[in-house]
Amino acid sequence: MGLRGLAFLGLLLLPALAQVLTLPELRARTYGEGGFRVERGLGEGPRFTRVQFSYLSDGLRVHGFANLPKGRGPFPVVVVLHGYVEPSRYRLLAYTTPYADFLAERGFLVLHPNYRGHPPSQGEPASGLRHAYAVDVLHLLAGVRQGAFPQADPSRIALFGHSMGGGVAQVVALVDRGLKGVVLYGSMSGDERRNLERIRFWSRGRRGGELLTLPPKVLEQASAWTYLGEVSLPFSVHHGTQDAQVPPEWSWELCRRLKALGKPVECFSYPAGHLFRGEAEGRFRERVLAFLARVLR
Repeated sequence: MGLRGLAFLGLLLLPALAQVLTLPELRARTYGEGGFRVERGLGEGPRFTRVQFSYLSDGLRVHGFANLPKGRGPFPVVVVLHGYVEPSRYRLLAYTTPYADFLAERGFLVLHPNYRGHPPSQGEPASGLRHAYAVDVLHLLAGVRQGAFPQADPSRIALFGHSMGGGVAQVVALVDRGLKGVVLYGSMSGDERRNLERIRFWSRGRRGGELLTLPPKVLEQASAWTYLGEVSLPFSVHHGTQDAQVPPEWSWELCRRLKALGKPVECFSYPAGHLFRGEAEGRFRERVLAFLARVLR
């Protein structure tokens, strides 16, 4: 291919490249733009109070809710990261709210960010790669360490990510070295090429395809999978064997890789789908609680 051909190819790739943040680029950034504020109260129960909060991320005002345990604290923190919901239909209290409530009732201060582009947060939702959402989470974590929540213990923070949120959690865990543990629940892959192929399948070719044209090296550097050798915190991995949305094998592959690298990881399978119900749900919650109590003690 001549110089003109290479230049033309470069122009075609520019829109796709603009959506990509590699792990080295994420690590080179600074986080904590401030602007934190409590927007309003959302209710009070016997053991915790729920509030809506907002903060700045890339100049955008990103919203979420916090479950604040009653008492003096400081309380260990769990950041719950929700999976894919059509952004235009997103509501502040998402389907993962019951997990946030379960943890708050047991003494954890729980933060549940929306991500940009999810009402009422400002900005456009991420397309294909979800690293912009990781940026939102990293700004939130920095805000916690800057004292946004006085009752939070900034030295004890863990992540809980479902589906897309699990993929975001893997990226965040390889950028923020102060975390104490990660729970992955029906998680997307740490290999971004696999994620894009799945997104293209789900969207019937409407999303993800343009990013698959990127050079392999770019997608490699954007993938958490590439940097698993640098993991320094424990993982707790959970997946339903009947999950028809996210292949269970992705979680088992992650488990095998982490174990081969000598990293701390526990892995559990359940006779369940993408969201657990009944007995599987009960066992899952018990195991998550035990893991978080151990890593955040």
